[in-house]
Amino acid sequence: MKDLPFSDKLHEECGVLGFYDNDGFDVARMLYYGMFALQHRGQESCGIVTNDDGHLHQLKDKGLAGEVFNDVNLATLKGNIGVAHVRYAMENDLRENAQPIVSRYCKGSLTLAHNGNIINSNTLREELEARGAIFQSTNDIEVIMHLIAIERTKTHSVEAAVLNVMKQIEGAYSMVLMSPRKLIGIRDPQGFRPLCIGKIKNSYVLASESVALDTMRAQFIRDVEPGEVVLIEGNKLTSFKDHCGKKPSLCIFEYIYFARPDSIIDKVSVYNTRIEIGKLLAKAHPAKADVVIGVPDSGLHFAQGFAQESKIPYGEGLVRNRYSGRTFIKQTQKEREMAVNIKLNALRANLEGKSVVMVDDSIVRGTTMANLVKLLKGNGAKEVHIRIGSPTFLWPCYFGTDIPSKKDLIAVKYTPEEICKKLGADSLGFLPVEDLKNIGVRKDFGYCDACFTGNYPVGI
Repeated sequence: MKDLPFSDKLHEECGVLGFYDNDGFDVARMLYYGMFALQHRGQESCGIVTNDDGHLHQLKDKGLAGEVFNDVNLATLKGNIGVAHVRYAMENDLRENAQPIVSRYCKGSLTLAHNGNIINSNTLREELEARGAIFQSTNDIEVIMHLIAIERTKTHSVEAAVLNVMKQIEGAYSMVLMSPRKLIGIRDPQGFRPLCIGKIKNSYVLASESVALDTMRAQFIRDVEPGEVVLIEGNKLTSFKDHCGKKPSLCIFEYIYFARPDSIIDKVSVYNTRIEIGKLLAKAHPAKADVVIGVPDSGLHFAQGFAQESKIPYGEGLVRNRYSGRTFIKQTQKEREMAVNIKLNALRANLEGKSVVMVDDSIVRGTTMANLVKLLKGNGAKEVHIRIGSPTFLWPCYFGTDIPSKKDLIAVKYTPEEICKKLGADSLGFLPVEDLKNIGVRKDFGYCDACFTGNYPVGI
């Protein structure tokens, strides 16, 4: 994984959507609504591709959904099937890397949106290039598209081609694929990334998170199982479970940070999980304080759980500037520090003369947290006790999360006591790694916690 100038927050790579209309809905506009619900999963680029009886209409560009789309251009995206995507750029934000991507080949067209990371994509790309394949982007999704097109020439259907390609690719992926007449949802055999199915009247929706279904007023049907391929054609949904049966490894950070709190992932409430994490934090690292505050927005529910368990009053201590946009995406350390002041401001009335417990989801480099401690103490906080709703990051991620190389992880360089001192805090406590099994996730499921433990679920 390349060492890039990411912010002090982690980001998940993408969000995917698919819509198969059987009721006369405006497909593009429905996808547009769903994109807003998934915008937290990616802010660098977005796109929609619709299928109008085999004629494809597409629009994708850098920016947020509200910046790229409007009433005029949405009206040009006709069709009864559509795929949409929001992207967080792990490597670069070139326009040509925006998704969904479209390919035309001897069997027609394919449109693909992908969330995750294929760990053997470089090897597969080299093999394809040696056979004459030409690539237009740096996305591993283009590798997947080439493989599907090749397999489709050997098989009777696009779904059969997909099942064959799943034998060749390794890593994390939730994908939505559109052919001239079909919409297909694909989840990798270990279920690293979420994908669910919804229905509105007789029409079907595929989405990274259930919150998108809520926004689109669709009924949640179920999650796509790890390894499952679901085919939607007309009013019929067909399931293929050829690759099911492996122990799931859903990214535990979906519950800690990535997903919206109002989402339900693999039958587990993200909100309830975060409240439980806060309670576990209070038990593992109690503090004598006057008020518990959360870092907006990701730390708020941890803080509520901490307050419930500790009986310390919960309050608001940091106010977020809702219009700061993507100002946190900066190239230099100085710019990242300035971005903290742009995004958050202290509520002095709730801080002055008080001992404060400040709760957040994680610490990567420590830059943001150090500045927040300065901000709170500069506004009268007598003490600042930091509590973190995840264990220490000690290992990089290879499955679509931008955890940087080990040399950039503050917990690799320093002990918790040393980190506390560097941050200027009065105490510091991380969620014990052994408590991950107690945060309310399913006991019959498996989760990937390699960024904390180094126990990768597949060979790296």
